[in-house]
Amino acid sequence: MAQSMFKPWSLPAKVNVLRMKSSSNRKRVTPIHGTLTGVPQKLQQRSLGGLQRAARDCRACDLWKNATQTVFGEGPLRAKIVFVGEQPGDQEDLAGHPFVGPAGKVLDEALHQAGIDRSEVYVTNVVKHFKWSPAPRGKRRIHKKPGSSEINACRPWLDAELQSVKPEVLVCLGATAAQALLGRDFSVTRQRGQLVESMLASKVLATVHPSSILRAPDSDARQAQMQQFVLDLTKIATLL
Repeated sequence: MAQSMFKPWSLPAKVNVLRMKSSSNRKRVTPIHGTLTGVPQKLQQRSLGGLQRAARDCRACDLWKNATQTVFGEGPLRAKIVFVGEQPGDQEDLAGHPFVGPAGKVLDEALHQAGIDRSEVYVTNVVKHFKWSPAPRGKRRIHKKPGSSEINACRPWLDAELQSVKPEVLVCLGATAAQALLGRDFSVTRQRGQLVESMLASKVLATVHPSSILRAPDSDARQAQMQQFVLDLTKIATLL
């Protein structure tokens, strides 16, 4: 069996009993962030599986032209937690499933460390097609950040997912997801882990995207960032 890329570690005792502050003491972020932008009528009556099938033929922006396939969200219909990332990566584009590449492995390990079963959460992305550019040399496909027009074109699919699943907790992974759902002024750096007022779910917060951990400059930094990410997820687990 392949060894884990991260050293196992234990949460300090004071973290194991960590609970989010009560709503009366919770730091509020105003105005209210995030609303469903409006699910088109043709999508409103579809099941989650029906949405997934319909999204296969999405041509709302041009990203489909260079992508292998649509990568829709996956997870239980009544998942209590929904994680939203930016877009599928190279391996997700080829496999047709979200968070199965290197960043997905980081997320899997962090969820395990935090005591959250990956099979019980719903994972998806703001954008459903892989945006990329060819590497100067070789055949590698280099990730490119999706633009606002592409995010807006894909938003009805995400809204339909959230309307179908109706999660208790919505977690934005990274700046693209957070700003798409909570507003362009939202800062993951400043507001990481803070519960924010939103109509998207009863509890909404943001943390880093697991891919950022892979970009850490060295193993020590990567380990420290992983521990903080696990701590964020451990706090999320206490919200249920």
